[in-house]
Parts: sequence; C-alpha cells; structure tokens
Amino acid sequence: MPEAEIDVTEELVIGLIRQQHPDLLAPLQLVANGWDNVIFRLGDSLSVRLPRRELAAELITKEQRWLPELAPRLPVPIPVAVRVGVPTDDYPWSWSIGPWFDGHALTEVPVPGRTAYAAEVAEFFAALHRPAPADAPRNPVRGIPLAERGRLVAEHLDLLAAPQWTRDLWDELAASPELTRPPCWLHGDPHPANVLVDDRRLAAMIDFGDLCAGDPATDLAVAWLAFTDQGRRQFRDHYTALAGDDPDLWRRARGWALSLALSLLANSDDNPGLAAVGRLGLDQVKSDR
Repeated sequence: MPEAEIDVTEELVIGLIRQQHPDLLAPLQLVANGWDNVIFRLGDSLSVRLPRRELAAELITKEQRWLPELAPRLPVPIPVAVRVGVPTDDYPWSWSIGPWFDGHALTEVPVPGRTAYAAEVAEFFAALHRPAPADAPRNPVRGIPLAERGRLVAEHLDLLAAPQWTRDLWDELAASPELTRPPCWLHGDPHPANVLVDDRRLAAMIDFGDLCAGDPATDLAVAWLAFTDQGRRQFRDHYTALAGDDPDLWRRARGWALSLALSLLANSDDNPGLAAVGRLGLDQVKSDR
C-alpha cells in the first residue's frame, strides 16, 4: 500500500469538522486507513472520508460531483456526501462527510454463502450500467479496451511467476471483440470488499473513487472475484435478464477478472483480505470453462 502523504489523525479531523461543520461534531472512531483514503465513523450515522495522498484527492471530488446524480436510480444506497469539506492550511484537499452504512463487507461472508447476494449485486450493476454523458470521467486503467491492460498484465504475470495457463488464457480473452455501444457508467473497482451486506440483503455499495465511463465488463469481473460457480450463474442470469445477453461482454468480463485478480495478488502482500480476493478470482477464472 502506498505511504500516506498526510498523517490524517483524529485530532486533525476533529479540527476540520469544528472549523467547517461544527453542528456535526460527535465522537470519532477510525475505521479504515486504506490505499487512498482514511475513513472515520462520526457519531452513529455519519462517516468522514479523507484522502491520504494527492493522487486520491481528485477521486473524492469526482464522487462529490457525480454520486448525487446516480443515487436516485440505484436500488441500494451509495455514499453521497451530506457535507463537503474544503482544503485548509492544515489539510490540502477536499473531503467528505457521508452516511454511515450498517453492515459488513461481502469478503466477511464465507464464499459459498455469498450466492445469496448474487442477484442483488447483479441488479445494482444492471441499474448502474446506463449510458454516461459526454463529460463523465474517464479512467486510464478501468473501463478501457481489455487489450490495453496487456502491459500491466504482463508485468504482474512476470512478478508472480504465473503458470502458463494464465498467459494463454489472457491472450485468448484479450482478443475478444471490443465494446461497440456507447460507454456506460461504471463503479470501476468491483471487488467484494466494496459490497456491503447485512444478514439478509445487499446493504450498500461503497468506494466510487474509480467511477468512470467505459466498458461494463470491468464491473462484471465481480462475478469471478466474489462468487463460486453457483453464485456466478445466478449473477449472470439476473444481469442478463435485466440488461440483455452479450457473450462478448462476458468473455471480456472474464478477462477483466483475470487481470484484476493478478493485480490484487501482485499488490496485496500487506492486505490478506484483498489477497484472498485475488486467489479466489484466479481459481474461479481457471475453473470457469
């Protein structure tokens, strides 16, 4: 994980809230110190999300701009900011106060039990995957033609000393026909740690920092990163019923799952949870014939 460029401490965050949103002051609890952002729980019903490095600062502003427009058409909650924080002398970037979602990450559910959520996850992506406007953000590494991931995939294959089947399968899938219809909205980071569930249902989708317009195959990689064969069949059947069938889309999605699984395995030595997602994804891509 990249080193933080700003030490986002509880003291710093309390000071920012006191300066800009004093009416929301409440007990603060550190929840996550992630790749791009630090997350605090604020009282019982709010969260605070602050970039920990400059590269992530634009991701926050992108969420602030677009999530309010997307939220009304989606079947589950997403982290629309309820207040926006601005830079100060002590902290150089925008930040957000948003809702706190009760629930737990899908990664905390044993893999066979995740099938219960497959249809709802598919419904979310089918609702999200609508044509994006011309000024929607683009992402240089997500939503792009699959073959453009080739150099990065080759680096990960070499780093991991990956077996020959992964190289052969990547060459096969990367040759799939490209997207021909207009680009649509994507979540962009479709691993199961960004899917929140409770004991009965999908509770929320979080972390839209990679939100962009592009090929929905990127998001559909979740079918391999989150589920086994039974869950993946339910996911695909439900998505297809809502969005239509496109065999080339699913071939590209399998290629994206392979690419993202390799990326997770190559970059998660300090994050066992995401490494486990990578291992599952690689196993599922291999077994799915």
